[in-house]
Order: sequence, then structure tokens, then C-alpha cells
Amino acid sequence: MESSLASQSLQQQNNNQQLIYYNNCPVCSSINLSKALSAKDFTVSHQSFEIWQCNDCSLRFTQNIPDANNIGTYYQSSAYVSHSDTNEGLINRLYHIVRNFTLQSKKRLIEKNCSVQNKNLLDVGAGIGAFSNAMKNAGWNVTALEPDDAAREKALQKFSLQMQLPETIYQLEKNKFNAITMWHVLEHVHELHKYLETFHRILNDDGKLFIAVPNYTSYDAQLYKEFWAAYDVPRHLYHFSPKSMETLARLKGFTVKAFNPMWFDSFYVSMLSEQYKNGNANNVSAFINGLISNLKTIGNPKNCSSVIYVLEKN
Repeated sequence: MESSLASQSLQQQNNNQQLIYYNNCPVCSSINLSKALSAKDFTVSHQSFEIWQCNDCSLRFTQNIPDANNIGTYYQSSAYVSHSDTNEGLINRLYHIVRNFTLQSKKRLIEKNCSVQNKNLLDVGAGIGAFSNAMKNAGWNVTALEPDDAAREKALQKFSLQMQLPETIYQLEKNKFNAITMWHVLEHVHELHKYLETFHRILNDDGKLFIAVPNYTSYDAQLYKEFWAAYDVPRHLYHFSPKSMETLARLKGFTVKAFNPMWFDSFYVSMLSEQYKNGNANNVSAFINGLISNLKTIGNPKNCSSVIYVLEKN
């Protein structure tokens, strides 16, 4: 019943809003575009969305997306784990177990690449604040931004974190931060170029920008095709390849210094993809496919299901 009402609400919303249709690539502005596939929103609306591809920079992107003022409804689901912090179901329980490990891994990555003399960190799209809290406990001065009201409230209750709204990013001080993080967030941002330009302004000259996004050129993405869970339409506006991320970085005055694999993502995404494709989570198949995907990543992190890009200013 709840799902039916949500679908009705979304249909009414779609009838009343102006959808975004791209005639040019959102990254490089090329008009050399073609349709790649159609994918379904398995989380909230169960609508189908077209995914197109730029044949120059290789970015994929979701067509006919709701604008920033109307897309919030597509996040209203207890299954959206980064906002709800739910432990319901095997997949979400595994997500939380793995998260405790990855928080420390991310902290080590940042402290390896950034000077610890200026420990000012901006966490964009902080969810319920688990990573921001881990860095705060490690002695960093953390500014956390999060658009979702419920997630900000959970962060306050759980970690005593006072998060700010994303639009405050444009008022932040120049050269303030030596680390800026976006963990699976850039693919959600409507103002893609404005954000990268702002990062360039507020990051100090020795600072690093850490961007983690799914990689549609990975083995698991190629295997599951339209059922690949990391397409996550329409919440994921863009679907990056390493080439398209390097193109975006170059256009905005950055260089990709390093590519780092997110080893657990291939397993998590494969479990969800199995569920979307077959109606149930075949954990054995998911594990095998995730393992194969990771084996193809050994020696080349650009092949991973999700990649952490470490960017520095030119």
C-alpha cells in the first residue's frame, strides 16, 4: 500500500514538473550522444529511465531527471541505507558491518595524502555522519553538509554532529580545507560544474579532493547491465568512467593523482543486482561475481566496481 501511494505521488509530481533533458554532455558539453540502455528505479518509484552516453568523454547520464527541487521524493525509502541507517535485511546488515572497516580505510587514505598540520576537512553529502564522526574523533575539524532533514537529525542524535545544508558550500572560506570528501555523492549533484569550481576555490594549494563513485566500466556493471544496482536511477544523475572523471577534473583545474579501489562495493552491488535481476538475492552468485570483478581490478584500480579518485589542484 505504501509503495502504491508513493508511486501515485511520484506520478503526480512528474505531471507537474519540468524534467531535465540533456542535449549536451553534462561533463564535456559534447553533442555526440547516444542512448546506452534503460534502467528501472527498483528502490522507490519502479519507473524506468533512459541512460545515455557521451561518445567523446564516455560519461553516462540519466535523461529526463527531476530537478533539484523535486528529486527529494525519490530518496524517501527505508531501503536508502545512507539516509535511513536501517539494519533490516541481510544486505543492509552486511553494509553496516563493512562500514566499520571502510571508515578506518578512508581515514588512512586521507592522512596518507594530506598534511595533518592543517586538519580541516569538508565532508559533502555526509549522510547520517558516520564518516564525519570518525574523522572528528581522529582530531580533524570537520564541516559536514547534508541535504536530507532526517539524516541530519540522526547525525545530531547519534553523533552530536551539527550538519549544515549543502548550499552553504558557496559561502565557505577560500583555501580553507586541506581535505574535501564525497563518498558516493558526486553522482547525485545537479550543479556538477559549480561544485567542482567551488572545491577548487575552498581547497588549499596542498589539499586533496577525494571523490568515490561507481564505475560503469567494471566487470559487475557489464555483467548485470540494466540490473546493475549502482545505476540507481534517477538518484544517480551521472554514471562515471575513469576517462570521464579525468576529463571533468581537467576541465575544472584538477589532476587525478591516484585511483583507489573500493573492494567491498563489488559484493554489495552484486547482491543488490542479483535481487533486481532475479527477484531474490542469490548470495553465492553475487559473491562469485563480486570476486571476479575484484580479481579483474588487481593491478588496475580503474577496473573496480567503485573507484576513489584522489584529485589535486593544478
